[in-house]
Amino acid sequence: MSRFFRTLGTVAAFCLAAAPAFPQESVREGTGAVLRGLDKLNAVVTDFNLPTGFRATVGSLEITMEQCRYPENNPSGDAFAFITVREEGVAEPVFRGWMVASSPALNPLDHPRYDVWVMRCTTS
Repeated sequence: MSRFFRTLGTVAAFCLAAAPAFPQESVREGTGAVLRGLDKLNAVVTDFNLPTGFRATVGSLEITMEQCRYPENNPSGDAFAFITVREEGVAEPVFRGWMVASSPALNPLDHPRYDVWVMRCTTS
């Protein structure tokens, strides 16, 4: 049985070594982000500018902007924002993580009443 695992390890190492290496895209950090909030109950959409380190309120949610990054050569391109969303009266955040402007469904806020997503980063 140990020969099987050695062979499997060798095959895995070969596959990793043979995988093409893709260069990482250079990114810059924005001064904040433009976010969009949706109250699903009332169908009210709100766009707001949230600087890094600041908080905003959408209904009963408090959103804190931690970071926003964008492609270095394309400031209006894809934004990646790290945000924390807390609900009034709830100790744990209902969302804490990265949201991607071009793929809002990749890591969405899962809330029964509100949706929040990133539109773009702001720059100085």
